[in-house]
Amino acid sequence: MLSAQSIVVPSSSDICPSSAIAREDLIKDVTLSIISHPYLDDLLEKIRHEPIPWQDYERAGLITEDERVMVEHIENKSPEEITSIISEHGIHYAGLYLELMQNLARVDAVQKVLVLVHDMLNDHDERIFLFHEASVGRPDFPFGPFHKQVFAKHLALRINDEFIGIQASKILTLLICSTSHRDIDIGDFFRWMTFQLQSRNAPVTELNIQILDALFHIPAYRKAFWQTPHAVDSLVAILKRGNNNPQKVYEITFAIWLLTFDDEIAAQLNRKHDVLPSLVDIAKHAVKEKVIRVVVAIFKNLIERAPRANLSAMLVVKVLPFAEHLSTRKWSDQEIVEDIEFVKTQLQENFQSLTTFEAYAAEVETGKLEWTPPHQSDNFWRQNAGRLNDQDYHLLRLLTRLMSSSNNPTVLAIACHDLGQYVKYTSSDGRKRLQEVGAKQRIMELMTHQDPEVRYHALSATQKYFSMSS
Repeated sequence: MLSAQSIVVPSSSDICPSSAIAREDLIKDVTLSIISHPYLDDLLEKIRHEPIPWQDYERAGLITEDERVMVEHIENKSPEEITSIISEHGIHYAGLYLELMQNLARVDAVQKVLVLVHDMLNDHDERIFLFHEASVGRPDFPFGPFHKQVFAKHLALRINDEFIGIQASKILTLLICSTSHRDIDIGDFFRWMTFQLQSRNAPVTELNIQILDALFHIPAYRKAFWQTPHAVDSLVAILKRGNNNPQKVYEITFAIWLLTFDDEIAAQLNRKHDVLPSLVDIAKHAVKEKVIRVVVAIFKNLIERAPRANLSAMLVVKVLPFAEHLSTRKWSDQEIVEDIEFVKTQLQENFQSLTTFEAYAAEVETGKLEWTPPHQSDNFWRQNAGRLNDQDYHLLRLLTRLMSSSNNPTVLAIACHDLGQYVKYTSSDGRKRLQEVGAKQRIMELMTHQDPEVRYHALSATQKYFSMSS
């Protein structure tokens, strides 16, 4: 496991907190997961100094006199003054903010209440429990009021304000992570998060990744996010885009690491999203040790929880030589040394037991085709061509798909070459299968490809196809 000194880690049992766990333990992980960004700080500071006509809102019936008096009593106070007020009236202010978040619709007023909530909680995460205590007897509280403000923007009902969406999401996350009683539709929240991860505003995506880092400490939420349409696609897209900021790279890889504690996700993550090449590249270019540590920890999770799905794929993208290189370096933490040794040993053992065809199949599975020996060996194809028919022609279909989905000339050339070898050593049956899966037409189309190597192997495959008797 990774050290808690530099990153947040799940509880030792990696289970959802129970009511028997002390409140301090429930909040501990999230206090370490700091959801912050200079962009958000600037918005908070700007809104903090915007005057709000609370008396006008009272006259309009938007707030009561008591609510106005309480707000004006704490508004624009110093942190020390806020501490004094909250120490005496904390539960009442938590109840006030919940009511205002539930009832207010004006953008400026909602913004200011969110700033007041921030100032109440700033450097005092334990005060989040006041919101839970103030919600006794109110089934929709404390999540409902913040959930409502998040989705007011998402559903285009009345509010179109970026700050409200971000800050309400942050507080909602702290509320979720500070209790084991979570009466909230997390699916709605993750659909909103998916939308936010696609934002063109980098600070928005970075803040939402931090929120995910906190929410993924809850095991059930990893699976819920995995099952949310386009959610993992959006997260992986950010991973693959890369980032020159080591902290941001760390936060995205940390989110991926937490996801891989789920066995199903560990088994399917690379198959569906091809994350291994990006993770290797990130670790190779990382300037911070903690980034390498979390990437190696991802590799360890993938091996421990889904070895059959990941070991071969790791060999294809050359995780083994990378792990061997890492093992020669000096590290400040013994845990990364142990994780590197585990990954290296598992890959070495698997490499020794891997047959040539298994290595070939793993390469096709990843889509990272290179001119490795199996492709160029007639003996390999003589012995194994028919095995492309296994599992309902799984590898045959993958090669066909690569010819349509890849833009890499080497991949296209090798796919054409392999399909030519397949039809050569499976005779008329191979011709029939190529036509059924749509490979024949695509090979012929590639005969006019701009790359000469692609044209050559497409032509060669076509000649083999027509040289076989019907």
